[in-house]
Amino acid sequence: MKLSRRTPKSQAADSIESEGDVAVESDRVSASYTPGKGRPTPKRNEAQGRRTGPVAPPPRTRREAYKRMRGQGGNRRAEVRKAMASGDDRYLTKRDKGPARALARDVVDTRRNVGSIFMLVAVLVLVTYALPSNIRTWAMSAVLVIFLMVAVDSFVLSRQIRKLVAERLPDEPARGLGWYGVQRSMMIRRWRMPKARVRTGDPI
Repeated sequence: MKLSRRTPKSQAADSIESEGDVAVESDRVSASYTPGKGRPTPKRNEAQGRRTGPVAPPPRTRREAYKRMRGQGGNRRAEVRKAMASGDDRYLTKRDKGPARALARDVVDTRRNVGSIFMLVAVLVLVTYALPSNIRTWAMSAVLVIFLMVAVDSFVLSRQIRKLVAERLPDEPARGLGWYGVQRSMMIRRWRMPKARVRTGDPI
Protein backbone atom coordinates (compact mmCIF):
# COMPACT_ATOMS: atom_id res chain seq x y z
CA MET A 1 0.00 0.00 0.00
CA LYS A 2 1.35 3.34 -1.03
CA LEU A 3 1.03 6.24 1.41
CA SER A 4 0.95 9.76 0.17
CA ARG A 5 3.49 12.02 1.69
CA ARG A 6 2.64 15.69 2.29
CA THR A 7 5.23 18.21 1.43
CA PRO A 8 6.18 21.02 3.80
CA LYS A 9 4.48 23.52 1.43
CA SER A 10 1.10 21.77 1.68
CA GLN A 11 1.39 21.64 5.48
CA ALA A 12 2.06 25.35 5.58
CA ALA A 13 -0.98 26.03 3.36
CA ASP A 14 -3.21 23.94 5.62
CA SER A 15 -1.89 25.81 8.67
CA ILE A 16 -2.65 29.20 7.08
CA GLU A 17 -6.13 28.03 6.06
CA SER A 18 -6.94 26.80 9.59
CA GLU A 19 -5.73 30.08 11.09
CA GLY A 20 -7.97 31.95 8.65
CA ASP A 21 -10.97 29.89 9.70
CA VAL A 22 -10.24 30.64 13.35
CA ALA A 23 -9.98 34.39 12.59
CA VAL A 24 -13.30 34.39 10.70
CA GLU A 25 -15.00 32.51 13.53
CA SER A 26 -13.50 34.95 16.05
CA ASP A 27 -14.86 37.91 14.04
CA ARG A 28 -18.33 36.37 14.04
CA VAL A 29 -18.25 35.90 17.81
CA SER A 30 -17.04 39.47 18.42
CA ALA A 31 -19.73 40.88 16.09
CA SER A 32 -22.50 39.10 17.99
CA TYR A 33 -21.02 39.87 21.42
CA THR A 34 -22.72 42.55 23.49
CA PRO A 35 -20.52 44.14 26.17
CA GLY A 36 -21.81 44.18 29.72
CA LYS A 37 -23.35 47.29 31.32
CA GLY A 38 -21.20 47.03 34.42
CA ARG A 39 -24.27 46.49 36.64
CA PRO A 40 -26.93 43.82 37.00
CA THR A 41 -30.13 44.23 35.02
CA PRO A 42 -32.86 45.56 37.38
CA LYS A 43 -35.88 43.43 38.04
CA ARG A 44 -39.18 44.35 36.49
CA ASN A 45 -40.80 45.52 39.74
CA GLU A 46 -37.73 47.65 40.55
CA ALA A 47 -37.81 49.31 37.14
CA GLN A 48 -41.52 50.02 37.50
CA GLY A 49 -40.95 51.47 40.97
CA ARG A 50 -38.53 54.04 39.56
CA ARG A 51 -41.09 55.44 37.14
CA THR A 52 -42.59 58.74 38.25
CA GLY A 53 -45.76 58.26 36.25
CA PRO A 54 -47.02 57.96 32.74
CA VAL A 55 -45.47 60.32 30.24
CA ALA A 56 -47.97 62.85 28.97
CA PRO A 57 -48.69 62.55 25.27
CA PRO A 58 -47.41 65.38 23.08
CA PRO A 59 -49.88 68.21 22.44
CA ARG A 60 -51.98 67.69 19.35
CA THR A 61 -52.68 71.35 18.64
CA ARG A 62 -50.91 74.65 19.21
CA ARG A 63 -53.68 75.73 21.55
CA GLU A 64 -53.19 72.65 23.72
CA ALA A 65 -49.44 73.28 23.84
CA TYR A 66 -50.04 76.88 24.90
CA LYS A 67 -52.39 75.78 27.68
CA ARG A 68 -49.83 73.29 28.94
CA MET A 69 -47.11 75.94 28.99
CA ARG A 70 -49.39 78.34 30.86
CA GLY A 71 -50.17 75.65 33.42
CA GLN A 72 -46.50 74.98 34.07
CA GLY A 73 -45.79 78.69 34.32
CA GLY A 74 -48.71 79.12 36.70
CA ASN A 75 -47.33 76.46 39.03
CA ARG A 76 -43.96 78.20 39.06
CA ARG A 77 -45.56 81.58 39.80
CA ALA A 78 -47.56 80.04 42.64
CA GLU A 79 -44.38 78.62 44.18
CA VAL A 80 -42.59 81.96 43.93
CA ARG A 81 -45.57 83.81 45.41
CA LYS A 82 -45.71 81.37 48.32
CA ALA A 83 -41.99 81.85 48.99
CA MET A 84 -42.42 85.63 48.88
CA ALA A 85 -45.34 85.47 51.29
CA SER A 86 -43.24 83.44 53.74
CA GLY A 87 -40.51 86.09 53.65
CA ASP A 88 -37.84 84.00 51.90
CA ASP A 89 -35.15 86.58 51.15
CA ARG A 90 -34.15 84.80 47.92
CA TYR A 91 -37.50 85.55 46.30
CA LEU A 92 -38.21 89.00 47.71
CA THR A 93 -37.96 92.12 45.61
CA LYS A 94 -35.11 94.53 46.18
CA ARG A 95 -37.50 96.80 48.08
CA ASP A 96 -38.24 94.09 50.69
CA LYS A 97 -34.83 92.41 51.02
CA GLY A 98 -32.54 92.66 54.00
CA PRO A 99 -32.71 92.21 57.78
CA ALA A 100 -33.52 95.89 58.33
CA ARG A 101 -36.65 95.65 56.16
CA ALA A 102 -37.67 92.45 57.95
CA LEU A 103 -37.32 94.19 61.32
CA ALA A 104 -39.34 97.16 60.06
CA ARG A 105 -42.12 94.80 58.98
CA ASP A 106 -42.13 93.18 62.42
CA VAL A 107 -42.50 96.58 64.08
CA VAL A 108 -45.50 97.37 61.90
CA ASP A 109 -47.12 93.97 62.35
CA THR A 110 -46.93 94.05 66.17
CA ARG A 111 -48.71 97.45 66.38
CA ARG A 112 -52.32 98.48 65.99
CA ASN A 113 -51.80 101.08 63.32
CA VAL A 114 -54.21 103.90 62.63
CA GLY A 115 -52.96 103.83 59.05
CA SER A 116 -54.66 100.46 58.51
CA ILE A 117 -58.02 102.26 58.29
CA PHE A 118 -56.68 104.55 55.57
CA MET A 119 -58.51 102.67 52.81
CA LEU A 120 -61.77 102.76 54.76
CA VAL A 121 -61.37 106.50 55.08
CA ALA A 122 -60.81 106.83 51.34
CA VAL A 123 -64.04 104.90 50.70
CA LEU A 124 -65.85 107.12 53.20
CA VAL A 125 -64.71 110.21 51.33
CA LEU A 126 -66.29 108.88 48.15
CA VAL A 127 -69.52 107.98 49.90
CA THR A 128 -69.94 111.48 51.37
CA TYR A 129 -70.46 112.95 47.90
CA ALA A 130 -73.81 111.13 47.71
CA LEU A 131 -75.01 112.36 51.12
CA PRO A 132 -76.95 115.52 51.95
CA SER A 133 -74.88 118.61 52.61
CA ASN A 134 -75.29 118.68 56.41
CA ILE A 135 -74.29 115.02 56.79
CA ARG A 136 -71.46 115.53 54.33
CA THR A 137 -70.09 118.35 56.46
CA TRP A 138 -69.94 116.17 59.56
CA ALA A 139 -68.46 113.28 57.59
CA MET A 140 -65.73 115.48 56.11
CA SER A 141 -64.86 116.76 59.57
CA ALA A 142 -64.52 113.19 60.83
CA VAL A 143 -62.35 112.34 57.84
CA LEU A 144 -60.02 115.25 58.55
CA VAL A 145 -59.65 114.13 62.17
CA ILE A 146 -58.81 110.60 61.04
CA PHE A 147 -56.24 111.91 58.56
CA LEU A 148 -54.56 113.88 61.36
CA MET A 149 -54.48 110.74 63.52
CA VAL A 150 -52.94 108.75 60.65
CA ALA A 151 -50.28 111.44 60.14
CA VAL A 152 -49.32 111.48 63.84
CA ASP A 153 -49.28 107.69 64.12
CA SER A 154 -47.16 107.40 60.97
CA PHE A 155 -44.64 109.87 62.39
CA VAL A 156 -44.38 107.89 65.64
CA LEU A 157 -44.05 104.60 63.72
CA SER A 158 -41.31 105.98 61.48
CA ARG A 159 -39.24 107.14 64.45
CA GLN A 160 -39.76 103.83 66.24
CA ILE A 161 -38.52 101.87 63.24
CA ARG A 162 -35.42 103.99 62.70
CA LYS A 163 -34.52 103.88 66.39
CA LEU A 164 -34.88 100.11 66.69
CA VAL A 165 -32.90 99.45 63.51
CA ALA A 166 -30.13 101.78 64.68
CA GLU A 167 -29.90 99.87 67.99
CA ARG A 168 -30.02 96.30 66.64
CA LEU A 169 -28.61 96.67 63.13
CA PRO A 170 -26.21 99.61 63.23
CA ASP A 171 -24.44 98.50 60.05
CA GLU A 172 -27.65 98.45 58.00
CA PRO A 173 -28.69 101.62 56.14
CA ALA A 174 -31.77 103.19 57.71
CA ARG A 175 -32.63 105.45 54.79
CA GLY A 176 -36.21 105.00 53.63
CA LEU A 177 -37.14 102.53 56.36
CA GLY A 178 -39.59 104.92 58.01
CA TRP A 179 -41.58 105.47 54.83
CA TYR A 180 -41.38 101.74 54.07
CA GLY A 181 -43.03 100.97 57.40
CA VAL A 182 -45.68 103.66 56.96
CA GLN A 183 -46.67 102.26 53.58
CA ARG A 184 -47.03 98.80 55.09
CA SER A 185 -49.08 100.12 58.00
CA MET A 186 -51.64 101.57 55.57
CA MET A 187 -52.39 98.12 54.17
CA ILE A 188 -54.95 95.82 55.75
CA ARG A 189 -53.07 93.15 57.66
CA ARG A 190 -54.21 90.19 55.57
CA TRP A 191 -53.23 91.98 52.35
CA ARG A 192 -49.65 92.67 53.41
CA MET A 193 -46.83 91.08 51.42
CA PRO A 194 -44.69 89.45 52.76
CA LYS A 195 -47.15 88.05 55.29
CA ALA A 196 -46.80 88.99 58.93
CA ARG A 197 -44.64 86.54 60.88
CA VAL A 198 -45.55 87.99 64.30
CA ARG A 199 -48.86 88.59 66.01
CA THR A 200 -50.23 91.89 67.21
CA GLY A 201 -48.77 92.70 70.63
CA ASP A 202 -45.85 90.25 70.41
CA PRO A 203 -42.53 91.57 71.78
CA ILE A 204 -39.89 92.21 69.15
